[in-house]
Amino acid sequence: MRTALFVTCLNDTLFPRTGQAAVKLLRRLGVEVEFPAAQSCCGQMHYNTGYRAETAKLARRFVEVFGDYDRIIVPSASCGGMPSEAYAIAAESVGDDGLLRDVRSIAPRVHELTSFLTDTLGVEDVGAYFPHRVTYHPTCHSLRASALGDRPYRLLRAVRGIDFVELPAQEECCGFGGTFSVKNGAVSGAMNGDKARHVLETGAHVLAAVDNSCLMNIGGRLAKDGHPVRTMHLVEILARTEEDGPLDGVPVTEGEKVR
Repeated sequence: MRTALFVTCLNDTLFPRTGQAAVKLLRRLGVEVEFPAAQSCCGQMHYNTGYRAETAKLARRFVEVFGDYDRIIVPSASCGGMPSEAYAIAAESVGDDGLLRDVRSIAPRVHELTSFLTDTLGVEDVGAYFPHRVTYHPTCHSLRASALGDRPYRLLRAVRGIDFVELPAQEECCGFGGTFSVKNGAVSGAMNGDKARHVLETGAHVLAAVDNSCLMNIGGRLAKDGHPVRTMHLVEILARTEEDGPLDGVPVTEGEKVR
């Protein structure tokens, strides 16, 4: 099977370590993954702002780049939900029946990374080692669009050395929402403040999620307020092994603890 990585433009531009970790982890699990260099934005910003025609153009680009692959892995529940959630609507809105057929054909081949690990590969213990206290923020798209459920939690709990702590009010939005945080800054800021406070309540030294956009939002608030909590995409934790050792500058847990 030919497997491609759709890294997303946010990760490619601002968080390249996430893409590198995804490739490292998948190869460790025996999955040879390719990176089509012609890939572009998923179009979520355009779609959420009402630009259906522009979204349709990016949907066509996605089909052209990834159409020959059997599996497309996405380290983002947010961007990963676009092919199944929005592309068909965009195609219908511009009256492009050919594009509609194509996006319906490719959508089942798109897998958010954690669901690919647990459902397709059938693994929860991926051989990871991470001796730090971690909490996890389930992003809105991971809960509602991609419906990941407890998959990320199962993967985290199987990590050796981890001290995993549940996040209070975990299903509350962090306030990012793409353009929502720009158009509704005051509301977004209040929501983000609540989320940052809950993170601090856990005593965690690392905050994980499956969407770097949300981590960027929460991490920015934590850093602004002077709190040294590290933010990491879940796959960056899963990619680490005992050979990598603990993170520099982050307190190490004693033994294996899961809460």
